[in-house]
Amino acid sequence: MNGKRLKLVGGLAVALTVIGGLGATGAAAAPGAPGPRYTAGSQGAGDAYFPYSGNGGYDVSHYDLDVTYTPPAAAPAPLEGRFEGVATIDLVATQDLDRFNLDLRGMEVSSLTVDGKPARAIAPPAPGAEVDGAAYWHVQDDEERIWELTVQPRPKIKKGQSVQLVVEYGGTTTRPLDIEEAPYGWWTTRDGAMVVSEPDGSMTWYPVSDHQTDKASYSFAITVPEGKVAVANGVQSKPEQTAGGWTTWYWDAPDQQASYLTTASVGDFELRPTYTSTSGVPIIDAVDTKITGNALTNTNASLGLQPQMIDFLESRFGPYPFNSYGSIVDNDSVGYALETQTRPVYSGSAGQGTVLHELAHQWFGNAVSPERWADIWLNEGWATYATWLWTEHRGGITAQQAYNNWYAPARTPAYWSFQIGDPGALGLFATQVYNRGAATLHALRVEVGDEAFFAGSRLWLERHNDSAGTAEDFQAVFEEVSGEDLDAFFQTWLYDQVKPPATWTLP
Repeated sequence: MNGKRLKLVGGLAVALTVIGGLGATGAAAAPGAPGPRYTAGSQGAGDAYFPYSGNGGYDVSHYDLDVTYTPPAAAPAPLEGRFEGVATIDLVATQDLDRFNLDLRGMEVSSLTVDGKPARAIAPPAPGAEVDGAAYWHVQDDEERIWELTVQPRPKIKKGQSVQLVVEYGGTTTRPLDIEEAPYGWWTTRDGAMVVSEPDGSMTWYPVSDHQTDKASYSFAITVPEGKVAVANGVQSKPEQTAGGWTTWYWDAPDQQASYLTTASVGDFELRPTYTSTSGVPIIDAVDTKITGNALTNTNASLGLQPQMIDFLESRFGPYPFNSYGSIVDNDSVGYALETQTRPVYSGSAGQGTVLHELAHQWFGNAVSPERWADIWLNEGWATYATWLWTEHRGGITAQQAYNNWYAPARTPAYWSFQIGDPGALGLFATQVYNRGAATLHALRVEVGDEAFFAGSRLWLERHNDSAGTAEDFQAVFEEVSGEDLDAFFQTWLYDQVKPPATWTLP
């Protein structure tokens, strides 16, 4: 991600109140007695920052999302769209399940089936009440209504059993945050939608286990008014089809993908002809037709470098990890970019440094994700450091000079006291996460030497590909390749609340 987030969505505190007030869903066993065979899946993935994002008791293997979207009417009509969806979710139980949760906010469920067996889904009654196999709870606060769905399948699901859940749902879309905030989730625009969901905004547009520890493959069928273009992850699985004033766009993303990296952006896009990198990666760009002048010139120049950027990063970190790449450039001028998998989203225009940053995320953040949000520096630090390496490669300042330029200026004690290893939910996108994160990586390179640094980088990506890892896992990889004890190093850089010593500042 590259952009600003002025505050986190209000949903975190609300979700804590909602779910925390529901109480236990599984029967408690008497002391010394065996527990119940079938129990409820946990109400969240257990992330310290977002405890109720994601869910336990199952692993999703695939989401098939069939969406019909009507963008807002022309101004001065309200900035509201109409959304209807059918989510077909393939999952495998990781325990004997009595019930399990899905994350879903701001949408009404109209139908629910488990392996074809219907369960009536209605507007939620009293919090926690059960209705024909489905239980709902909700709360109203000043900003938004947040719903989470609990599914109680009958018969119950055995550990290792595969099931298919089909949820029909829909609602009115607006903007989950005020216009002055950064985009989040299904971000309604006048001509469509800019869909960007870090850290847990995918639940605003489909039912999901919304945490990066439960990756899955995806397929999309997105139906929009004729003339609009819908762009999602991966490649077009078949040509778009138009009938009766509507066009359906089909996309397939077979690689493992974290939920926050999904997109289904809609707008007045020019879907440009596919081209390839030297290694054969197909590159698919969609650029808003309303972008003109210098913004378009800058965007075209930056996107034109994508094949060279892929070549460069492959030379440093190994093969590009997915089936395609490209960009979605929307004319919304919120100054935002996100590394949505295979197809980053940019607002306003796409600058060279930002394009390289989001491309680097395909390795660092997408192929290997942070197992917990506290380790987001492993995403943003790497993407920022990659831009330092690219600048040096292109004949600009060296990575060491970039480090020195970061280190030299006088900064407030508050700047240095910020712990990038534990930034807090409201600090995920603080500048220190990016810049001190990059400096941490450069200092590590100086500490262990170039050979061990780049070998460790590749080993990290190979060992945790299509999965997630922690800062401790990262340290273990670099101790393995370097033979050094790096406890003191990572304590200094991730947690000490003072300026690091000048040890790593070289000529």
